[in-house]
Amino acid sequence: MLSAILSFLTGPVAGLIDKSVSDRDLAARLKQDLQRLALEREGELARAAGAIIEAEARSEHPLAAQWRPVLMLSITAILINNYLLAPYMELLFGVAVHLPLPEPMWNLLTVGVGGYVIGRSTEKAVRNWAARP
Repeated sequence: MLSAILSFLTGPVAGLIDKSVSDRDLAARLKQDLQRLALEREGELARAAGAIIEAEARSEHPLAAQWRPVLMLSITAILINNYLLAPYMELLFGVAVHLPLPEPMWNLLTVGVGGYVIGRSTEKAVRNWAARP
């Protein structure tokens, strides 16, 4: 989400630099600095998200440690119902129950899978870093 906002803002700011700065070398350096800062912020966001997910996974409280997997499995169950079970039930018996999956749930699924990937990547990177001589 924040990376999308940063990408959305860097384009207009770069355009503003082009319009406001007459020295092309300076404008290029400013735009390069802007891009570098945006990438650094995205990296900080990814590290923070990974740390949050890692802290939740290591929590002593089962609900705190398991809410993401439970949510992902629930959404997966709805997808399995709607796209695997329901079509066959309708074909075989003429009746099927389709469960609505609102846009925010798709967003949760996307964020959840992204969080899992970031968490696993962070875990592997930390393990590799710790194993270095």
